[in-house]
Amino acid sequence: MRLKTRFATALLAATLAGPCASIVKAQAAPATDASGEQKARDLLDKMVIALGGDGWLNRRDWLLEGQVGYFFRGAPTGAVTVFWDFHRQTGGPETEVERIEYTKKRDIVQMFTANSADEVTFRGKVALPEDVSEDYFRRRKHSIEVVLHDWLKLPGTMVVFEGTTMVQRRVADKVTVISPTNDAITIELDANSHLPLARTFQYRNEKYKDFDIDREEYDGYHGVQGIQTAYTITRFRNGDMVNQKFYTDVKYNQNLSPDLFDIQATIAAKQKVGKK
Repeated sequence: MRLKTRFATALLAATLAGPCASIVKAQAAPATDASGEQKARDLLDKMVIALGGDGWLNRRDWLLEGQVGYFFRGAPTGAVTVFWDFHRQTGGPETEVERIEYTKKRDIVQMFTANSADEVTFRGKVALPEDVSEDYFRRRKHSIEVVLHDWLKLPGTMVVFEGTTMVQRRVADKVTVISPTNDAITIELDANSHLPLARTFQYRNEKYKDFDIDREEYDGYHGVQGIQTAYTITRFRNGDMVNQKFYTDVKYNQNLSPDLFDIQATIAAKQKVGKK
């Protein structure tokens, strides 16, 4: 559904809307339609509970190990890379820092903070290409975590139930969250387990002046330390598969050292290895 259509649907739901209670309290206008705004917020509450409740909402750090395969125009390129993906946050998603190590030698490291995206090797640090960093921060801004921690707390945020659909041959409930700035994210939840099956948003392509669609699908859920985790994440752009991640190991709340996310310490360590 185009953003304009979603906005029109949301305005209709807002006119019919009534009070609601949610795990993440919103400061939206009062609602009266229990089948619209209320139903959508109830579904998001059920999703949080299914994912692990406070344990999922308040993760301090997590480590993801696995492989990622790449696609071009929906066809596999044959390129597969192993990775170790470290995350740490001291508060909500806005405090998140990330470190990704690639190749079996773990000799390529990408570091992400709130406002920087760099790659580190034994040669030193270079900023990631602008299109790569923009893509990363755009996806972070439109993550399910950010929607729950930030968007739902903003006055004027609208939540719309858009009926049912099919994702990965499963019946899914479709919920769209629209921010006060008219940005929108659609989350499709398994109608039985309430776990997220997909997250979709669209954004303007500055070159072609139209809209691109970014979509992630989640599958292969396993319980890890009380948190339901999708072990397979498939990403699409405009309907074409871009990459697919398979996790082989996941750990939460390992008290990862802040030094792991210190870029200067990482540069020094890589240069030391490079001199050997």
